[in-house]
Amino acid sequence: MAVPVTGADQRGTTMTVTGPGGQPAERVRPVSARHFVRLKLRVMGNNFRGQGWRIAMFVGGVVAGLWFAATGFFLLAAPGLADEPTYAMMAAAFGGGLLVLGWLLLPLVFFGVDETLDPARFALLPLSRRTLVTGLFAAALVSVPAVAALIAAGGLVLTSGLLGGAVAALVAAVGVVAGLLLCVAASRAMTSAFATMLRSRRVRDLAAVLLAVLAALLGPLQIVVLAAVQQADWDRLAGVARIVGWTPFGAPWTVGVDVAEGRAWAVPVKLLITALTIGALLWWWSRSLESAMVGAASGGRTRARGGAAKTGDGPAGAGAGAVGQLFPWAVGWARRDRFGALVARECRYWWRDARRRANLITIAVVGIFVPVMVNFGGASFSTGEGVEFATPDSSPVLVSISMVFVGLLASVTLANQFGFDGSAYAANVVGGVPGRLELRARMAAFSVYVLPMLAVVTVVLGVLLGRPAWLGVMAGSLLATYGAGLAISAFVSVLGAYSLPETSNPFAMNSGAGVAKSFLTLLSMLGTAVASVPMVVAAALLGDAWLWLAPPVGLAYGLGAALLGAYLAGDVLDRRASELLTAVTPRR
Repeated sequence: MAVPVTGADQRGTTMTVTGPGGQPAERVRPVSARHFVRLKLRVMGNNFRGQGWRIAMFVGGVVAGLWFAATGFFLLAAPGLADEPTYAMMAAAFGGGLLVLGWLLLPLVFFGVDETLDPARFALLPLSRRTLVTGLFAAALVSVPAVAALIAAGGLVLTSGLLGGAVAALVAAVGVVAGLLLCVAASRAMTSAFATMLRSRRVRDLAAVLLAVLAALLGPLQIVVLAAVQQADWDRLAGVARIVGWTPFGAPWTVGVDVAEGRAWAVPVKLLITALTIGALLWWWSRSLESAMVGAASGGRTRARGGAAKTGDGPAGAGAGAVGQLFPWAVGWARRDRFGALVARECRYWWRDARRRANLITIAVVGIFVPVMVNFGGASFSTGEGVEFATPDSSPVLVSISMVFVGLLASVTLANQFGFDGSAYAANVVGGVPGRLELRARMAAFSVYVLPMLAVVTVVLGVLLGRPAWLGVMAGSLLATYGAGLAISAFVSVLGAYSLPETSNPFAMNSGAGVAKSFLTLLSMLGTAVASVPMVVAAALLGDAWLWLAPPVGLAYGLGAALLGAYLAGDVLDRRASELLTAVTPRR
């Protein structure tokens, strides 16, 4: 017999269930943030069950988080321990501002954002937008990065207490909690909104490039900051710190120092600034979150191309036109066989999948800045009148080293290439695609996009250095490192694959997957760097002869390494295809 439901709250908070005779049977408890927290903990526990590597990655993440927390704590507590009130405001404003900036940008380019509770799973439940945002926000606070940031920012509480007493420490503790809420809200709002932008064909390219450029500028900005510190006017920096303290980046972190310096009136104003910012970020997140739950609507008509628009050509002509449409113009050279079909499919995936496209944009931007940082980092030397900065005298060896960094950064994107496919990889397993063919096709499709980027990096660096004769050295080092990186990443992707959440957010990570991504990336980078040592040694020993030998040797070395890696890793892939499919399939 059906059980009638009456009094259902439209906001998804409470409802009354009536039994036979119209008598109330039970009252469903209201949904609150604690239910989301308990659900996240339960999902995390289920994900760890029987997955030893997940537990190991989580423990590694905890250890890394504690190291970061301890380092940040002592850095922020240093002004108080040294009894230096002059530097307390700078530590609070600049340290807190960098913490907020890190929460904004690092999830986009490296660690990703935890999506243990995928918002799309709640789309069919009668939950209000406020309930959903509040619950997911509370669940996001239950994470290793959040706890590490809270411990690190605790150094400001110690500084404020030593300089201003118990009242200042209490106010600083309130500010630290508010600052943590600001960091989490900013991170979730930014990643969710950027994911929505990537699904929009009108703004995805511009938004992706701008944000990737901003994220990639962290390295160059670090060099600029270190150089500026050596010539810093501390009085002027103190003034800048006070200005930053009135912005959302520094407002919550500086309230304790304000009390210690006798400016208690500034505390409610700065907390109000923080509260308004958090509210605005949560509102922004709620708008993009709803889009993520519903999904992107496909619109617009598809224009017929080539042979598909023709009629009456007979079965042969129609078949040729249909097959031709599956091959993008960039891979028109590929044979119309199984290898060509795999290359065409991967090329389309790399261009249309937001998660993969975000990695391509990062390669394009970081590939420009890394060699510039290595060759134009600025070496300081002392003079009688102060400290000056000079551009280091680049050499073929230094240029080769910078190209090694670019090549390995480009190739490590494939360290979890099967994770992008997820459960869709079952089609390749059922179809019996040979492992060697699979890996060669994936390398070829990825290279269609990456090799032009590497060519641009080579030309740009050659123009900046004013040494066109070194283009061969740069190209040879890039090709050799890139090919060796493809080989190493092939093994890593087969042996260390992990699943990615089924979500529209290209930066989403399951519990422990962010740590797995960083560890596997580091492993692939180390292996590629070791495999590239012969190129650097040859540049150091051969001198001018290397200017002519680098291009053919680098091409042969890289191509041979990539083919050898696909050959050997392909055998491993054939033996453990089913285990790989299980590893990359998201657990529901």
